[in-house]
Amino acid sequence: MTIFPHPFSKAFWKTSAMELKNTRMLVFAALMIALRVIFKAVSIPIGPDLRINVAFLINAFGAMVYGPVIAIIAAAVTDTLGCLLFPTGPYFFPFIFQEIAGSLIFALFLYRQNLTPKRVILSRFCIDFFVNIVLTTPIMMLYYEVMLGKYYAPFDLLRIIKNLVLFPFESIILMVFLSLAVPRVRSLHFVVGSADELKFTRKMVPSLIAFFLAGAVSVAAFSWYSYEHTSLSASFTSQERSQKNHEMLSLIAAHTDLNSEPVLTVIESAYPSLLSGKVRYTVQVYRILEETIKERSDSLQDELSKIWAYSRTPASKDSALEYVGRAYFTLDQTGSLTEYSDDFSDSAVSP
Repeated sequence: MTIFPHPFSKAFWKTSAMELKNTRMLVFAALMIALRVIFKAVSIPIGPDLRINVAFLINAFGAMVYGPVIAIIAAAVTDTLGCLLFPTGPYFFPFIFQEIAGSLIFALFLYRQNLTPKRVILSRFCIDFFVNIVLTTPIMMLYYEVMLGKYYAPFDLLRIIKNLVLFPFESIILMVFLSLAVPRVRSLHFVVGSADELKFTRKMVPSLIAFFLAGAVSVAAFSWYSYEHTSLSASFTSQERSQKNHEMLSLIAAHTDLNSEPVLTVIESAYPSLLSGKVRYTVQVYRILEETIKERSDSLQDELSKIWAYSRTPASKDSALEYVGRAYFTLDQTGSLTEYSDDFSDSAVSP
C-alpha cells in the first residue's frame, strides 16, 4: 500500500507491473475498457460546437487504480475495440499512440499518489497540450497524407482552441469526479492514495489561468513559426499546382528573356509572412526536351499537362527536363512583385 512521491523510481514501475498478477485488478481493467469504449460516444455540451467527452473520466480513474503498465495495455485494447465496434473511418494504427499517451500521463500523475488539485490539473494540461495538440499534429498529417491523399495543416486553429478552452472545464470536472469516486471504492482496496485535499477552491483559479496562458502562448509561438515555415505549395492540388506554375513562368518571363526553347517553371517553396502578408517564392526553371518526351509517349500534349503539375521532386527526376536555375521573388498581398533575383547562367537566358 505504498505511496510514491514520484514515478521516477524502480519500485514505482515494479509495483505497477505486479498489478498484472492481480486477478481482481485485471477484471477491473476489463470493466474500465468496456466503459471507455461505450462512453466514447457520450459527451457534455458546454457551448456551441464545444463538448466534453466523458470517456476521459473513466480513463483517469482506471489509470489511477491500476497504474501505467496496465494503463498502456488497456489503452491499446480500447483503441482497437473502439475501431472495430464503432468505426468512424478507416483504421489508422498511429492513432493508438494518442490513447496510450493519455492513459500513461494519467497513471504517472495519479497512480499511488495522494490526489491534489495540482496533480489533477497538471495531468489534464499535459494531455490537452502535449497529446491533443503536439502529438496529434504529426499523426493527423500522416493520416491525411497516407489514408486520404490530402494535406493537413500543422496549425489547426479550431482543434487547438477547443483543447485550450476545454482544459479548465475538464480539470474541474475531473477533480469533482475523483473526489466523489475515490472514497466510495476505498473499501474495495483498489485505491491507495487519499483524495481529501481534492476540493475546488478559489486558490485554484490562478493555476488554471496560468496553465491556460502558458498553453496559449506556446500555441501562438508555434503557429507563428509554422505559418512562416510551411510552404503554401505543400497543399496544392495537381490542378492548382499546374495553374500556379504557369503563373510563375509569366512573372519570370517579364524580368528575364528566356531562350526560345520551351521552359517549365516549378514552385519549390512559397513561404508566407504572418505580419506583412507577403509570400516569398523560390521557383525552379527547366528546359523542356520535347524530343525526349516524344520518344516515351505518343501524346505530347498529355505529357506536358502532367509535367506542368510537377512539384520539386518529380521535376528533378524527369529526364525530359534540363535544369536551368532558380528565381527568387516576393509578392505582396495584392500579388504585385516587390523583390526579384535569379541565378540563371548566361547560356540559359538572353540578357
